[in-house]
Amino acid sequence: MKTAVINIGCKVNQCECDSLMTGLLARGHEVTDELVFADNYVINTCAVTKEAERKSRQFVGKVKKINPRARVFVIGCASEKNFEQFSLKGVQYISGTAKKDAVLEMVDGVHIEPLPTQYESMPLGTNFRARAYVKIEDGCNNFCSYCIIPYLRGRCRSRSVESILEECKKASENTDEIVLTGINISCYGADIGTSLSELILALAELPVRIRLGSLEANVIDQSFLDAVIKAGNVCPHFHLSLQSGSDAVLKSMNRHYTTKEFADKVALIRTYFPTAAITTDIIVGFATESEENFNETLAFAKEIAFSDIHVFPYSRRSGTAAYSLGAIPDAVMSDRVKRLSALRDELKKEYESAFVGSVLQVIPETSDGIYFEGHSENYIKVYIPDRDYTAGKIIEVTIEGERPDGLVAK
Repeated sequence: MKTAVINIGCKVNQCECDSLMTGLLARGHEVTDELVFADNYVINTCAVTKEAERKSRQFVGKVKKINPRARVFVIGCASEKNFEQFSLKGVQYISGTAKKDAVLEMVDGVHIEPLPTQYESMPLGTNFRARAYVKIEDGCNNFCSYCIIPYLRGRCRSRSVESILEECKKASENTDEIVLTGINISCYGADIGTSLSELILALAELPVRIRLGSLEANVIDQSFLDAVIKAGNVCPHFHLSLQSGSDAVLKSMNRHYTTKEFADKVALIRTYFPTAAITTDIIVGFATESEENFNETLAFAKEIAFSDIHVFPYSRRSGTAAYSLGAIPDAVMSDRVKRLSALRDELKKEYESAFVGSVLQVIPETSDGIYFEGHSENYIKVYIPDRDYTAGKIIEVTIEGERPDGLVAK
């Protein structure tokens, strides 16, 4: 029996999918994460934006076109938000974000359980990619005014250090990089008497490099960076979620910092790691964002000199505090996305060009037969002439030049 496990959403969803695939393999299934012919489809949905929720619904139709007789199992954030949108012909099973591994039993019906108050363990995931993703926590306590996720995932719940270390040791057998991920990893440990710094030190014994997922600025302080330095195997890449470069917009977003406080955190990082990659997320076109506010964001992004920016058009979500604020015109939104994206490209090129002639450590990930493509420790995409490299195993390269979407090395 062949079962396809499809991830619509984030890296946390991907970790859960890996766990489910491992559980299915143990039950005798042939598994895949590709959209191909299968007897069963498990769809791990997303609701972070309206587009993600729409895409989640569409996938039900897509898999039924591939195999009209297939059994379809829907789980995740979109079904937690509104399970009735998936009550369609051919959908055997619907659950939300709690007890996701119950889908392994492949029973019928709707199973929306109460949101958990403690971390729910799943089967130890098998790494199916060149870099391994390990989930260390679930949920978020921030309740940003634009975000639906805390209502769908619940409050922060940390996984034990012992369980994380066990999965990381298993993953280190097949890869030289492990990415720590979660809904809000900055809150890791607060509910179980530990911290992200202590976890980093516990993982220092592993013969791999550790990459941190998205961080909140408030986790950055001297003691945290001292732990990163002491561990010695953490990538010099800090993804600090900004969302806006306007203090007025940050306040209406219920983000608990100012642009000055954010800038001070970046400056502190650069005293420890002068050439670190500082990447971020910025939401464009929030309901209260004026043209002046947007120009403040552009100016702040230039001041920080981000090495990359994930640009997100604001998606109005019912059930959030910001929903009643309305939305700006689509044409204005589109124009601002275009302008910030152009600045992102400029800043990214400026950061990457400084490494021409440098030696970097790259994880080869995929090959097109001409180049191996991978990422350096500071998350620059690097192209290496294809030779007998092993995907997932670090190689040292010298950067020779630039490409439109990265660097070329030998």
